[in-house]
Order: sequence, then C-alpha cells, then structure tokens
Amino acid sequence: MCRHLAFLGPPAPLGDVLVAPPHSLLRQSWEPRRQQHGTVNADGFGVGWYAEGDPVPARYRRAGPVWGDQSFADLARVVRSGCALAAVRDATLGGADGEAAAAPFASGPWLFSHNGMVTGWPGSLAPLTSSLPPADLLSMEARCDSAFAWALILNRLRAGDDEGQALADTAREVAEAAPGSRLNFLLTNGETIAATAWGDTLWYLAGPGRRTVVASEPYDDDPHWREVPDRTLLAASRTDVLLTPLKEHNA
Repeated sequence: MCRHLAFLGPPAPLGDVLVAPPHSLLRQSWEPRRQQHGTVNADGFGVGWYAEGDPVPARYRRAGPVWGDQSFADLARVVRSGCALAAVRDATLGGADGEAAAAPFASGPWLFSHNGMVTGWPGSLAPLTSSLPPADLLSMEARCDSAFAWALILNRLRAGDDEGQALADTAREVAEAAPGSRLNFLLTNGETIAATAWGDTLWYLAGPGRRTVVASEPYDDDPHWREVPDRTLLAASRTDVLLTPLKEHNA
C-alpha cells in the first residue's frame, strides 16, 4: 500500500537516498521489509525535489514501476538537492488516472504523499466535499483517495494552518468519516517535514550533519532509526524531530 520517504540535509544526489542504500525506496518497490498491506509497489512512482534558490519544487512521476525507468536512474544519479520527497505506489483500486495518481502531489512550495487507504472510498468521504471550494474539487489531479486527502490538506494550508495542524486535522476528519482508514501522510515545504503515523509504519533517522530522513521503513540497518508510534504527528527540521500523540475526535 505504497512506500514513501522525505529527507532534509546537505545537498546530495537523489540516488544517495533513493537508490544506493541496501533497502532503498527503489528496492522497496518490489521487496519491502515492513509493508503490512500489499506486496509489490509497481503502480507508479514519483519524486519531487527543490533546487537552490527556488521555493517551488520540480517533480518526475510515471505510471509504471520505478525499476523499469532508465530516465529515473539517470535523474537520480545527477540531480542534487537538500530536500526531496519520493513514493512508490501500490494502488488500492485500479483506475485510469495514470501518473496523475502517483505521489508526490504538489502545490506552491509543498510536496505531499499518502501511504494507506480510505475505507469505503469514495462514498465515505462524500459528505466532506462540501468543505472544499468547487474549484478545488474540479482541479484535483486524480480521482483517488490520496488526491482528495491532499485537497483537504491544501485547503487548510491555504487558510493559514501550519503543516502539522493541517495533517493532523485532516487525518482526524477522514478517520471520523471513514473508520479504519490508514492515513500516513507525508508533507514537506523544502525546509521542514510533517508526517502522520496512522495505521501503517513510519520511521525516522536523525543523523549527523543536519540530516533528517522520514520514511515508511528504514532503508538500511543503521541502529539509529526510530519507529514512530501509531497515532502520532511528526514534525522535523534538519536538526530536530518532535513527536506529538494524536487522538481521534471521538476518542
């Protein structure tokens, strides 16, 4: 049910984080170690990254498996960045949206990914459509649960919520409307990372040299990886990681 990763740190080739580690996101596309739902993440992939001096990230996304894309291999080898977000996808339901349904989703300075699924989609979240401006619904990149979750989060961000609050409130809202949903959200603005652990695995690595990685699962066996407890909001910078327990509205 997807694997994703975000990192902050000194500029480095994307491949150093996404390809080179022994259990990298690339390898997780066919051999994840801690994935609890689904087995192979071959229904699309994407990576977004920030260039120095430009707050708006670039993206590269495709509908097929990452292991068969030679253009991605070249891109990961030469593109350097101090912040990136990447994901490999195992689709909950088949659809015709192709690469438009592959994370990361983007708007302005933000990159977003969702690891999980919404129970009863789409009917369960139909009541939440009234909270969104019609233009936001009509401009959704894809017709999947992740794209709708992103529309809800983005609406909060545009209203002035900080990244962590937008993720937490959206997770609670969706969980109330669709109990049993798995809502691991991952968001970056190029300077910080926010994430939720809600029904699936999430880990982080705070390493030396002002480097922080947040991922669905560790990409190597470094003993400094730490698992994030379920129902937790993570807020990270290059130097600090803060964990805050989350409760559902009716808890």
